Amino acid sequence: MRSLRGLRLAAGNCFRLYERNAFSSLKFSRSLDLKGTNGFCTKAQDSPKAPANAYSHRVPLHKPTAWERKILVWSGRFKKEHEIPETVSFEMLDAAKNKIRVKVSYAMIALTVAGCILMIAEGKKAVKRSESLTSMNLEKKARLREEAAVKAKTE
Repeated sequence: MRSLRGLRLAAGNCFRLYERNAFSSLKFSRSLDLKGTNGFCTKAQDSPKAPANAYSHRVPLHKPTAWERKILVWSGRFKKEHEIPETVSFEMLDAAKNKIRVKVSYAMIALTVAGCILMIAEGKKAVKRSESLTSMNLEKKARLREEAAVKAKTE
């Protein structure tokens, strides 16, 4: 077992030395116009230059609609609608939508709490007037009975 391990280490060291020598020989062969990358030879390729106003990284872009432009402004990403570029990344649009979603949920929470406080205040006023749901229900049933009795007499 020990000899196999030693053999593996020796083979690994030899391979590293070979890679080092092969890579250094690529540095001297610039006249061939080859480029050494990770020990592999590749031909140098001319990459087309991207326009200066476009994104330098390759992110799929999206042309925002009028509604999405408003979302980008409301989320605080841009100050005015005319500042928004022609195309924006999907990540930027998703982040803006998530910010708006959070703001709307906070507003709904605040409105729910305000509604609860309002109903508590209305309930306390109704107690002062001696009104309750039970008394209102009994009055309504009595009125419906009277109407049914009058209707039965006329028929």
